[in-house]
Amino acid sequence: MAFDSVQIARLGGAWQAMGALAASDGTVNHRWLQRLARTPEPLRDLADAAHYLCLLHGRHPGVVDFALDHAHLPGEHGWLETAAEAFVTERAYLVRLVAAAGPLPSTPGQAEAEAAAAAQRHALDMLAQSDRSGCASGAAFALALDWLAIRPVLDSAAERLGLTPPPCGLPLSEETVTVVDALAREPSVERAMLFGAQQLFAQHRALFDLLEVRASARAHH
Repeated sequence: MAFDSVQIARLGGAWQAMGALAASDGTVNHRWLQRLARTPEPLRDLADAAHYLCLLHGRHPGVVDFALDHAHLPGEHGWLETAAEAFVTERAYLVRLVAAAGPLPSTPGQAEAEAAAAAQRHALDMLAQSDRSGCASGAAFALALDWLAIRPVLDSAAERLGLTPPPCGLPLSEETVTVVDALAREPSVERAMLFGAQQLFAQHRALFDLLEVRASARAHH
């Protein structure tokens, strides 16, 4: 679910900053994500989204796995272990979607798009391997939050392809609230956590910008 101002205010504390960042910088308000999730766009556009999300998050190790390997603060491990286990299912789901969708839709500028996606993947890998306390976890928290907005796009593609979406097992928001507040006792950790989250949101927004440009190029080709 998307985070509105009432929810953010009620949760308060460090979570208020993280929740506000998810609401303002996350992909939940991206117009192309909203179109893919809520309107019957051509299947090729949904397939394109599945392919590119798989390029970013379909390989192991991913953001959460790297963050778990770089977790040094008390309280990080439990949440990250749960999230990493849940993301095994999400990765398998992405792979199933891509296999069912078939080859990437023919699109002008394919080489440039693949290079951009590879650069995004590299940026996410580096972010999730940061040794700055809180940074990698912040990226993992942001991924879990943003995935709530992204999942409906994948589920829409699955429905069109005749697949049954698996349940999403990522940690509940209430669990994430507790961990964020516990980690944010030190201002430097909170800043690093929010930086990690902000950078992940930026990469996701850039991905949906790219997907929108690709859809437009196909429509006018």
